[in-house]
Amino acid sequence: MELRPQAHANDPECGQRPVPALSHHGSQRVVLLQTATLLGVLLLGYGYFWLLVPDPEGRLQQLGLFCSVFTISMYLSPLADLAKVVQTKSTQCLSYPLTIATLLTSASWCLYGFQLRDPYIMVSNFPGIITSFIRFWLFWKYPQEQDRNYRLLQT
Repeated sequence: MELRPQAHANDPECGQRPVPALSHHGSQRVVLLQTATLLGVLLLGYGYFWLLVPDPEGRLQQLGLFCSVFTISMYLSPLADLAKVVQTKSTQCLSYPLTIATLLTSASWCLYGFQLRDPYIMVSNFPGIITSFIRFWLFWKYPQEQDRNYRLLQT
């Protein structure tokens, strides 16, 4: 595998733009609003667990469920891009290094949760393994084409 710049950083089809463009586009304001809303949900959850759940054991169980939901949603969020990959038959929107990192991280957490016998850790990280294998299959089925706008770095 060769190293090259991510071709999808400025690709509007992939829905990604560099950070300075956030204030200039209405669609990015929507993304910022969604992010702020999720941050608000996170803060409300924090307040709920520390102020309204007095039992430490119950708090720990509910907090594990809360964190599991967020972790599962993180691993399932790329599914929208996967549908676009199948539709366009191009993996330019996917990051191969991120797929490897996701597989290694989620598998490590699953093994750690298995050792602790903690279902919150195992179950919430298992979708990361599944989505990584789906992305590997897509990379195999639709290989990335080298972007001719970039020269390869000489080593």
